[in-house]
Amino acid sequence: MANVASQIILHPTSSAILKVLGTTLGRDKVYRATQYFARFLAWYLISRGHKAEAVRWNVLKGHLAIARKLLRLGKPLEHLQAALRAAQTTGYVKEQLATIARQLAYFGYLTYDTVVWANTIRFITLKSETSQKVQKIANRFWLAGILFSITHAVFKAGRLTKETRKARRLDEKNVGEENARESRLRGLHAMRADTRRQFIIDIFDVWLPASNLGLVNVNDGVLGIFGFISSVLALQAQWLTVNSK
Repeated sequence: MANVASQIILHPTSSAILKVLGTTLGRDKVYRATQYFARFLAWYLISRGHKAEAVRWNVLKGHLAIARKLLRLGKPLEHLQAALRAAQTTGYVKEQLATIARQLAYFGYLTYDTVVWANTIRFITLKSETSQKVQKIANRFWLAGILFSITHAVFKAGRLTKETRKARRLDEKNVGEENARESRLRGLHAMRADTRRQFIIDIFDVWLPASNLGLVNVNDGVLGIFGFISSVLALQAQWLTVNSK
C-alpha cells in the first residue's frame, strides 16, 4: 500500500502538476476553470428547479472570483511594462501596435478591477452608481483587450503563414540547409499553434465582457462553458510552458 502511494505521489505527472500549481498563472487558471464550471452548474441546477442545490455553486463561484482578483494584484504593472517593452522593440508594425493596445487595455481593465475588488471586500466604499460605473469601465477595457488580442492573432497568423510557405519553397541544396529549413519550419509550426490557441481562447472569452456590457444576450450556462473551455486551454498552454523547461 505504501509502495502504491509512493508511486502516485512521486509520479512524474504529480511533479508536473505541482510545477504548474507553483506558478501564479497556473493557480489562476485552475481557479478560473472551477469558477466558470460552477457558474454553468449553478445555471443548470436552477434551470432544472434545484435552487437550493445551486446555492453552494453560486457561493463557490463568487468566492473564487474574489480570490482571483486578489491573485491579480500587481498585474496592471506587468501589462504596463509589457506595453513599454513592445513599444521599444522593432518588428512588424501592425503586430506591435496591436500588442501595445492590448497590454494598455488589460492595464486599464485590471486597474479598475482592483477597485471593484476593494469595494467588494469593503476595503473602500463606493456608491452603488459609482460601483456600477467602475465595473462597466473595467468590462470595456476587458473587451477592448480581447479584441486587440484577436487582431494581433490575425496579423501574426497571416505573417506566419507567408513565412511557412516561403520556407517550404527554399531550394534544397545540401543537407545543412535542409536541416536549417526543417528547424525553421518546426519553429513556425509551434508559433502558429500558440497563435491559434490564443485566438480560440479569445473567441470564447470575448462573450464574457460583451455579455456584462449588455451587447449580447447569452445565458449563464453558455458563458460558464465558454469560460471553462478557455480556462482549460490557457491551463494547457501554461502546462506546456512550465514543463518544457
